Amino acid sequence: MRIAFLGSPPFATPILARLLDSPHRPAVVVTQPDRPRGRGREIVPGDVARLALDAGVPLLQPESARDPSFVAALRAHAPEALLVAAYGEILREELLALAPRGAFNVHASLLPRWRGASPIQQAILHGDARTGVTIQRMVRALDAGAVLLARDTAIGVDESAGELAARLALLGGDAAVEALQRIEQGAATFIAQDPTAVTLCRKLDKDAGRIEWGRDAAYLARFVRAMHPWPGARCGFESGGKRTGVAIRRARVAV
Repeated sequence: MRIAFLGSPPFATPILARLLDSPHRPAVVVTQPDRPRGRGREIVPGDVARLALDAGVPLLQPESARDPSFVAALRAHAPEALLVAAYGEILREELLALAPRGAFNVHASLLPRWRGASPIQQAILHGDARTGVTIQRMVRALDAGAVLLARDTAIGVDESAGELAARLALLGGDAAVEALQRIEQGAATFIAQDPTAVTLCRKLDKDAGRIEWGRDAAYLARFVRAMHPWPGARCGFESGGKRTGVAIRRARVAV
Protein backbone atom coordinates (compact mmCIF):
# COMPACT_ATOMS: atom_id res chain seq x y z
CA MET A 1 0.00 0.00 0.00
CA ARG A 2 1.44 3.35 -1.04
CA ILE A 3 1.41 5.81 1.85
CA ALA A 4 2.00 9.55 1.94
CA PHE A 5 3.18 10.76 5.34
CA LEU A 6 2.54 14.39 6.31
CA GLY A 7 4.06 15.68 9.54
CA SER A 8 6.34 18.15 11.24
CA PRO A 9 8.76 17.79 14.14
CA PRO A 10 9.05 17.12 16.92
CA PHE A 11 5.94 14.92 17.31
CA ALA A 12 6.04 13.47 13.79
CA THR A 13 9.72 12.51 13.82
CA PRO A 14 9.53 9.26 15.87
CA ILE A 15 6.38 8.27 14.00
CA LEU A 16 8.12 8.58 10.64
CA ALA A 17 11.14 6.71 12.00
CA ARG A 18 8.86 3.84 13.03
CA LEU A 19 7.20 3.76 9.61
CA LEU A 20 10.57 3.67 7.87
CA ASP A 21 11.44 0.61 9.96
CA SER A 22 8.17 -1.17 9.12
CA PRO A 23 6.50 -2.76 6.09
CA HIS A 24 4.63 0.56 5.67
CA ARG A 25 7.49 2.67 4.41
CA PRO A 26 6.08 5.91 2.96
CA ALA A 27 6.18 6.46 -0.78
CA VAL A 28 6.49 10.21 -0.17
CA VAL A 29 6.98 12.47 2.85
CA VAL A 30 5.50 15.96 3.18
CA THR A 31 6.73 18.42 5.79
CA GLN A 32 7.07 22.15 6.38
CA PRO A 33 9.75 24.10 4.45
CA ASP A 34 13.22 24.41 5.93
CA ARG A 35 13.48 27.33 8.35
CA PRO A 36 16.38 29.37 9.76
CA ARG A 37 17.73 27.73 12.92
CA GLY A 38 20.28 28.42 15.60
CA ARG A 39 22.18 31.57 16.39
CA GLY A 40 23.49 31.84 12.87
CA ARG A 41 19.95 31.54 11.48
CA GLU A 42 21.20 29.04 8.95
CA ILE A 43 18.51 27.36 6.86
CA VAL A 44 18.74 23.63 7.53
CA PRO A 45 16.33 20.71 7.07
CA GLY A 46 14.07 19.83 9.98
CA ASP A 47 14.19 16.39 11.54
CA VAL A 48 11.36 14.98 9.42
CA ALA A 49 12.95 16.26 6.21
CA ARG A 50 16.33 14.89 7.26
CA LEU A 51 14.88 11.46 8.00
CA ALA A 52 13.24 11.33 4.58
CA LEU A 53 16.38 12.49 2.78
CA ASP A 54 18.59 10.02 4.64
CA ALA A 55 16.17 7.21 3.80
CA GLY A 56 15.96 8.19 0.14
CA VAL A 57 12.21 8.84 0.31
CA PRO A 58 10.81 11.54 -2.02
CA LEU A 59 10.23 14.77 -0.09
CA LEU A 60 7.76 17.60 -0.66
CA GLN A 61 7.97 20.86 1.33
CA PRO A 62 5.21 23.21 0.16
CA GLU A 63 4.81 26.69 1.55
CA SER A 64 1.10 25.93 1.68
CA ALA A 65 -0.84 22.69 1.41
CA ARG A 66 -3.41 24.71 -0.56
CA ASP A 67 -0.98 25.29 -3.41
CA PRO A 68 -2.38 23.57 -6.54
CA SER A 69 1.13 22.66 -7.67
CA PHE A 70 1.69 20.81 -4.40
CA VAL A 71 -1.62 18.94 -4.69
CA ALA A 72 -0.64 17.92 -8.21
CA ALA A 73 2.82 16.82 -7.06
CA LEU A 74 1.36 14.71 -4.27
CA ARG A 75 -1.21 13.18 -6.61
CA ALA A 76 1.61 12.19 -8.95
CA HIS A 77 2.96 9.88 -6.24
CA ALA A 78 -0.39 8.02 -6.32
CA PRO A 79 -0.78 7.47 -2.57
CA GLU A 80 -3.43 4.99 -1.52
CA ALA A 81 -3.62 6.43 2.01
CA LEU A 82 -2.49 9.59 3.78
CA LEU A 83 -1.13 9.48 7.33
CA VAL A 84 -0.91 12.84 9.11
CA ALA A 85 0.89 13.65 12.36
CA ALA A 86 1.02 17.25 13.59
CA TYR A 87 1.48 18.65 10.09
CA GLY A 88 0.83 22.20 11.28
CA GLU A 89 -1.75 23.22 8.70
CA ILE A 90 -5.42 22.41 8.20
CA LEU A 91 -5.78 20.21 5.13
CA ARG A 92 -8.51 20.91 2.60
CA GLU A 93 -11.09 18.32 1.56
CA GLU A 94 -9.50 18.12 -1.88
CA LEU A 95 -6.34 16.81 -0.25
CA LEU A 96 -8.12 14.46 2.14
CA ALA A 97 -9.99 12.90 -0.78
CA LEU A 98 -6.85 12.37 -2.84
CA ALA A 99 -6.08 8.87 -1.52
CA PRO A 100 -8.68 6.15 -2.26
CA ARG A 101 -8.27 4.41 1.12
CA GLY A 102 -8.61 7.68 3.02
CA ALA A 103 -6.68 10.11 5.19
CA PHE A 104 -5.84 9.26 8.79
CA ASN A 105 -4.50 11.32 11.66
CA VAL A 106 -2.34 10.42 14.65
CA HIS A 107 -3.81 12.61 17.40
CA ALA A 108 -2.17 12.99 20.82
CA SER A 109 -5.22 12.42 23.01
CA LEU A 110 -7.97 9.90 23.62
CA LEU A 111 -10.62 11.37 21.36
CA PRO A 112 -13.17 12.87 21.73
CA ARG A 113 -11.35 14.37 24.72
CA TRP A 114 -9.11 17.27 23.72
CA ARG A 115 -9.84 17.86 20.09
CA GLY A 116 -7.60 20.66 18.87
CA ALA A 117 -4.04 21.92 18.85
CA SER A 118 -2.84 21.54 22.46
CA PRO A 119 -4.12 18.16 23.71
CA ILE A 120 -0.98 17.20 25.61
CA GLN A 121 -0.80 20.45 27.53
CA GLN A 122 -4.49 20.38 28.36
CA ALA A 123 -4.41 16.80 29.63
CA ILE A 124 -1.70 17.76 32.12
CA LEU A 125 -3.23 21.11 33.01
CA HIS A 126 -6.62 19.59 33.82
CA GLY A 127 -5.17 16.80 35.92
CA ASP A 128 -6.10 13.90 33.62
CA ALA A 129 -4.77 10.62 35.00
CA ARG A 130 -4.44 9.05 31.56
CA THR A 131 -4.10 10.12 27.96
CA GLY A 132 -2.95 8.45 24.76
CA VAL A 133 -3.00 8.52 20.99
CA THR A 134 -5.90 8.04 18.61
CA ILE A 135 -5.81 7.04 14.95
CA GLN A 136 -8.86 8.67 13.38
CA ARG A 137 -10.23 9.06 9.90
CA MET A 138 -9.82 12.68 8.85
CA VAL A 139 -12.97 14.64 8.02
CA ARG A 140 -13.73 18.29 7.43
CA ALA A 141 -14.55 19.01 11.11
CA LEU A 142 -11.54 19.30 13.41
CA ASP A 143 -10.53 15.95 14.96
CA ALA A 144 -14.10 14.69 14.59
CA GLY A 145 -13.52 11.60 12.47
CA ALA A 146 -14.37 8.04 13.41
CA VAL A 147 -11.76 6.24 15.51
CA LEU A 148 -9.83 3.29 14.09
CA LEU A 149 -7.84 2.57 17.24
CA ALA A 150 -6.59 4.22 20.42
CA ARG A 151 -3.75 3.43 22.80
CA ASP A 152 -3.66 4.86 26.31
CA THR A 153 -0.99 5.52 28.93
CA ALA A 154 -0.78 6.97 32.43
CA ILE A 155 0.49 10.52 32.84
CA GLY A 156 3.45 10.68 35.22
CA VAL A 157 2.94 12.78 38.35
CA ASP A 158 5.92 14.99 37.47
CA GLU A 159 5.85 14.54 33.69
CA SER A 160 6.16 17.68 31.57
CA ALA A 161 4.40 18.25 28.26
CA GLY A 162 7.66 17.72 26.42
CA GLU A 163 8.34 14.42 28.16
CA LEU A 164 4.80 13.20 27.60
CA ALA A 165 4.88 14.25 23.95
CA ALA A 166 8.02 12.18 23.39
CA ARG A 167 6.34 9.10 24.85
CA LEU A 168 3.14 9.65 22.91
CA ALA A 169 5.06 9.99 19.66
CA LEU A 170 6.60 6.55 20.21
CA LEU A 171 3.20 5.14 21.11
CA GLY A 172 1.78 6.84 18.03
CA GLY A 173 4.35 5.21 15.78
CA ASP A 174 3.37 1.74 16.94
CA ALA A 175 -0.33 2.60 16.68
CA ALA A 176 0.16 3.94 13.15
CA VAL A 177 1.84 0.74 11.99
CA GLU A 178 -0.99 -1.35 13.45
CA ALA A 179 -3.63 0.91 11.89
CA LEU A 180 -2.03 0.79 8.45
CA GLN A 181 -1.82 -2.99 8.68
CA ARG A 182 -5.55 -3.18 9.36
CA ILE A 183 -6.33 -0.78 6.51
CA GLU A 184 -4.17 -2.72 4.05
CA GLN A 185 -5.79 -6.02 5.04
CA GLY A 186 -9.31 -4.60 4.81
CA ALA A 187 -9.77 -5.30 8.52
CA ALA A 188 -10.21 -1.72 9.75
CA THR A 189 -13.32 -0.96 11.77
CA PHE A 190 -14.31 2.54 12.86
CA ILE A 191 -16.24 3.82 15.87
CA ALA A 192 -17.93 7.21 15.78
CA GLN A 193 -16.91 9.65 18.50
CA ASP A 194 -19.40 10.38 21.28
CA PRO A 195 -20.53 13.99 20.66
CA THR A 196 -21.53 14.40 24.32
CA ALA A 197 -17.95 13.75 25.49
CA VAL A 198 -16.17 16.30 23.29
CA THR A 199 -13.72 18.75 24.86
CA LEU A 200 -11.85 21.34 22.81
CA CYS A 201 -8.45 23.01 23.13
CA ARG A 202 -6.94 25.95 21.31
CA LYS A 203 -3.47 26.52 19.93
CA LEU A 204 -1.12 27.99 22.52
CA ASP A 205 0.78 31.24 22.03
CA LYS A 206 3.62 32.83 24.00
CA ASP A 207 1.22 34.59 26.35
CA ALA A 208 -0.24 31.26 27.45
CA GLY A 209 2.74 30.75 29.75
CA ARG A 210 2.02 33.68 32.06
CA ILE A 211 1.46 32.45 35.60
CA GLU A 212 -1.70 33.53 37.43
CA TRP A 213 -0.67 33.47 41.08
CA GLY A 214 -4.27 33.55 42.28
CA ARG A 215 -4.65 29.89 41.31
CA ASP A 216 -4.28 27.09 43.84
CA ALA A 217 -0.94 25.31 44.31
CA ALA A 218 -1.97 22.05 42.61
CA TYR A 219 -3.09 23.92 39.49
CA LEU A 220 0.12 25.97 39.37
CA ALA A 221 2.28 22.84 39.60
CA ARG A 222 0.35 21.30 36.70
CA PHE A 223 0.59 24.58 34.78
CA VAL A 224 4.38 24.59 34.99
CA ARG A 225 4.51 21.00 33.72
CA ALA A 226 2.02 21.71 30.95
CA MET A 227 3.88 24.75 29.65
CA HIS A 228 7.32 23.08 29.52
CA PRO A 229 9.20 23.35 27.23
CA TRP A 230 7.01 25.76 25.22
CA PRO A 231 5.77 28.42 25.74
CA GLY A 232 7.28 28.03 29.20
CA ALA A 233 5.76 29.10 32.52
CA ARG A 234 7.00 32.54 33.48
CA CYS A 235 6.41 35.49 35.73
CA GLY A 236 8.27 38.65 36.72
CA PHE A 237 9.01 40.97 39.59
CA GLU A 238 10.10 44.55 39.98
CA SER A 239 13.04 45.70 42.08
CA GLY A 240 14.66 49.11 42.06
CA GLY A 241 12.48 50.23 39.19
CA LYS A 242 13.62 47.32 37.03
CA ARG A 243 11.44 44.39 35.97
CA THR A 244 13.04 40.96 35.85
CA GLY A 245 11.50 37.99 34.07
CA VAL A 246 11.62 34.54 35.65
CA ALA A 247 11.17 31.22 33.83
CA ILE A 248 9.96 28.29 35.94
CA ARG A 249 10.66 24.82 34.61
CA ARG A 250 9.75 22.55 37.53
CA ALA A 251 7.30 22.87 40.39
CA ARG A 252 5.88 20.60 43.05
CA VAL A 253 3.28 21.11 45.74
CA ALA A 254 4.89 21.24 49.19
CA VAL A 255 3.31 18.79 51.63
